[in-house]
Amino acid sequence: MRNVRFRIIRTIYLLRSGWAVLLALMVGAVLIASTGADPILAYKTLFKGAFFDYYGFSDTLTKFSPIVLAGLAVAIPLRSGIYNIGAEGQIYLGGLFAAAAALYLPDSIPGTLHIIICIVAGALGGAIWGAIPGFLKAYRGINEVITTLLMNYVGIFLISYFAGGPMFQKGAPYPYSPEIRKELWLPVLMPRTDAHFGALFGLVLAVLTWIVLRYTTAGFVLDTVGKNPLAARYAGINVRRQILITMAIAGAIAGLAGTFEVIGLKYRLYHLFSPGYGFDGIVAAFLAGLNPILVPVSALFLSGLKAGAQGMQRAVGLQSTVVEAIQGLVIIFVAASLAFRFDAVYWRRFLERRSSLNEALALEADQLTDRA
Repeated sequence: MRNVRFRIIRTIYLLRSGWAVLLALMVGAVLIASTGADPILAYKTLFKGAFFDYYGFSDTLTKFSPIVLAGLAVAIPLRSGIYNIGAEGQIYLGGLFAAAAALYLPDSIPGTLHIIICIVAGALGGAIWGAIPGFLKAYRGINEVITTLLMNYVGIFLISYFAGGPMFQKGAPYPYSPEIRKELWLPVLMPRTDAHFGALFGLVLAVLTWIVLRYTTAGFVLDTVGKNPLAARYAGINVRRQILITMAIAGAIAGLAGTFEVIGLKYRLYHLFSPGYGFDGIVAAFLAGLNPILVPVSALFLSGLKAGAQGMQRAVGLQSTVVEAIQGLVIIFVAASLAFRFDAVYWRRFLERRSSLNEALALEADQLTDRA
């Protein structure tokens, strides 16, 4: 019985992100009700439009692709104790390299091969941008939170320069590059929609990442470095090299998000083509508890929240600020839930004391009954 209670308590802790989301939605319902709208109708419209409508679900999948990849780019380094706040900048660099490969390589290259080259180029761009703070962290001891955060803005402004300068489409009303030829567009998952192959790629990559981290030596090394760097060094692991490689891999995955945005959705390199997917990836990673197999679930929820928000706004007449507040509440409550950690030793001792107390009370009750 004690083991059953222990498992129940542990499960409650493991699902703390889910409780945080439910609490955020409840507070959001109060906000919706305060505007005079019906919160039940609002949420019904939101989730129906995001997941049960053909075009609404395609919009969800379109947003799912960059968020799931950004979530993996954040979750993987965190397993190694590294905070990658720079997924947004890595997305932009991936988009730049992919656009350059699509626009400036010879058209004589076969379409399928050219698409693969674009994908590799985008991953390379993100890897370079991720490796820089990784190197500074590993070999110079510079805090990666600061470097990755600041490099976001460097990457954004760098793409703005190229989109409005060397790669600018002449006569365009907005900073963007010429259109990528149609042979290089990613295959579409749902006909007559923008949902593309990137969503499926992100799902498969999440499963492969989970397998690698759980069943391979590389995953064991990653977790060891994150849990105890000193023990990792004692075991002969090159911690510095591991940090550099991990950040490069994370940058490559985020770069793929930018790649798929360019060759799967925008078909050009736009100024500010990402609306903050790199930061959404941070939320997705923490909401999934840094578990790669759960990142697609959290990414699907966040992308559905974004996709269904417009329909909810139209259906119940909500202002856009209320919708943004609900999304912000999810982030706040999920972040707050991280403060609650499961302490197995404490709960085992608590249940043992509780069990001993119950046994003592039961014995005393039996003695009193016998006397009576």
